[in-house]
Amino acid sequence: MSLPRLRTHVLPCLILPCWLAGCSPADPTDGAASAPTSAVQREGALAVVPPASPLRKSLVVETAQNGIVEQPISAPGSVEALPDHLVKITSPVTGRVERLHRALGDAVRKGDALFTLDSSDLSTAYGDAAKARASLQQAGRDLERQKLLLDADIAARKDFEAAQLAYNQAESDAQVTQARLAQLGASNASARRQFVLRSPINGRVIDMSGAQGGYWNDITAPLMTVADLSTVAVTAAVAEKDLAAVFVGQKARILLNAYPGEPINGEVRYVGEVLDVDTRTVKVRLLLDNHEGKLRPGMFAKVVFSGASHPAILVPATAVLQSGLFTRVFVEKAPFKFEARQVTVGASMGDRVEILSGLKAGERIVVKEGVLLND
Repeated sequence: MSLPRLRTHVLPCLILPCWLAGCSPADPTDGAASAPTSAVQREGALAVVPPASPLRKSLVVETAQNGIVEQPISAPGSVEALPDHLVKITSPVTGRVERLHRALGDAVRKGDALFTLDSSDLSTAYGDAAKARASLQQAGRDLERQKLLLDADIAARKDFEAAQLAYNQAESDAQVTQARLAQLGASNASARRQFVLRSPINGRVIDMSGAQGGYWNDITAPLMTVADLSTVAVTAAVAEKDLAAVFVGQKARILLNAYPGEPINGEVRYVGEVLDVDTRTVKVRLLLDNHEGKLRPGMFAKVVFSGASHPAILVPATAVLQSGLFTRVFVEKAPFKFEARQVTVGASMGDRVEILSGLKAGERIVVKEGVLLND
């Protein structure tokens, strides 16, 4: 009894969609009305934008123009103190640091005292000099005595000659010890233990290793470093492939990480003679005035050397499209009719690109949305 009732419920459901379909006959024009208009059409080798295409509102066309191309060379660099303006102050004698006359960062003049050592080495040097002078005096008296005896035929000539040799040796020893004192700069004989080391240049104390009261026993290690930073160098590492384009007197711009947006103009003063075999670069040095003290050794910089300039055709970078292995632009042959033209590009100048071949100045090209014209 339930089976027939099931059928009466199912059959109307199967028939209803067919009946509804039959009440809505298909309109043959519906497909044509819903089909989208083609944005780009082809007429042989030309890409044509039809009147109804939305590309007519988005495509931007400009004229290719002549310009001047300068190929700058960029290289990383850093600020350095000039080698002849930086002195690492080492003591020629050991001893206890009795006094520091200058602190880190202090300005100094040539001849200013930097530190004083209480040194037994200096005392020994004074003692050796005193002994040498005494020996010289004694050798002088012996020589005079032997000369008198020789003149009176009392002494043999060999005794006189021995006295002469002894005097010459004593004189040489006295000169050596005196030269040692002069090398140490020891001019005050009364201060036999206090050694004062003075600055050899004008500048500023930029490094200090010793402390007052400490013992300094390494005469090869610097206790202070004095540098004249009124002029500093920027040393750039120029790649081997760019070396031929860099020369003394060449203008350059220095961009410092510490001062973005504040480029400094400079000039090449030295091009290195030796190539670094590990980095394949050559050191190129520029000198900069630093009386304001803004430039500090160790700062990183980017050096942009001016390159040779030449006339060329320049187009916006957005106009250049890559199509497989080829580079091309779309040239306007008529309103909204464009030809794909293969070109050769050169240097990039910011947002513009140099065209070496394939395009003439005055031709109009697509500079925006040209990728939509590609096949």
